[in-house]
Amino acid sequence: MKTRLPFRIISYAALAIGALFILGPLYLALSIALRTRDETTSNFFAPPTRLYLENFSTVINKANFWGMLQNSAFITIISLLFMLIAIPMASYAISRNMNKLYFKWVYTIILMGIFVPFQAIMLPIYRHMGNLELLNQTGLIMMYVTLSFSQGLFLGVGFLKNIPLELDQASKIDGCGVWYTFSRIIYPLMLPIIATILILNSLWIWNDFQLPLIMLNRHPDFWTLPLFIYNFKTETSFDYNLAFAAFSLSMAPIAILYVFTQKYIIGGLTEGSIK
Repeated sequence: MKTRLPFRIISYAALAIGALFILGPLYLALSIALRTRDETTSNFFAPPTRLYLENFSTVINKANFWGMLQNSAFITIISLLFMLIAIPMASYAISRNMNKLYFKWVYTIILMGIFVPFQAIMLPIYRHMGNLELLNQTGLIMMYVTLSFSQGLFLGVGFLKNIPLELDQASKIDGCGVWYTFSRIIYPLMLPIIATILILNSLWIWNDFQLPLIMLNRHPDFWTLPLFIYNFKTETSFDYNLAFAAFSLSMAPIAILYVFTQKYIIGGLTEGSIK
């Protein structure tokens, strides 16, 4: 027991530091959103002295807030629907054909995308999608689905390695085709990892700033919430109170989703990363 005490102390200290990194920015966002501009100027880190909700009211009543909220929801939901279909199908095809050279190469090439930073492909994406006249919401959804494949296949194929191949063979003996086997047997078993993939990508898409910036910059009516928040910055100033109120409003839906689904993320990542 005495030998475990130093380890526990170090573990709790690390957890406390991690909690500080998470709760610190959250405290700043909420406290600044609930203060006036004068209070923020006098003491940036002080807690709010009263419940001041005028910043939230100003943000909500600001032109096109609800429109950009709908844009974010539309892009996120449609992207997730395509991922819900494409990633499990590709994962199943690759995991059941890893003995073939073609599928090994496809899997390896797609996984290499994990190691490519977005900044390295940002300009080629802009030029290529511009040539295809897809610098719009349709092109943005296509890019989200495409860029999600590296992580999605890694988790999906890893998860399917834990599902016995005998299930496929038994269904084949019973006269089931590949599609029936996948849709009726394998797909329901993949629900934990599918939930993990969808939740992780919903967090990414909802909060993403760079990809919407380069693809929707010409169409202000189709901007997402991160671009809406960016509008609080001008050439000479930045309205922190309104911006942090907008931060709080925009992160509320995805934070609620994460609270209720975090167990699926942890469980799916654990199972999907097993080799």
